[in-house]
Amino acid sequence: MAYQLLYFDEVLTDIQEAKAWYKEKRDGLEDEFALAVETALERILKMPTGYSIRYKNIRIIHTKVFPYNVHYFVNEAEKKIAITAIVHNKRNLDVVRNRISQY
Repeated sequence: MAYQLLYFDEVLTDIQEAKAWYKEKRDGLEDEFALAVETALERILKMPTGYSIRYKNIRIIHTKVFPYNVHYFVNEAEKKIAITAIVHNKRNLDVVRNRISQY
């Protein structure tokens, strides 16, 4: 059975902000960023538990080329993967950790 991919509401903002920043740097770079994120999500779907738990029950996968991390957790029983954040790897993790405590 395939996993269902879910997203915290804040993830859309994460992606929009990053794409806007990359678009300012070079036209088309935002599309390359989006593709890198999409590739990371595909890797998660192929091997949801293949990445180490970093804090609480959250796993992190790095995008290739761009310095961004996808934070997520897996609910094995329900076959669901929740993406909690897509953030720059230098960002303070307290912001991301606080998202989890809200849910």
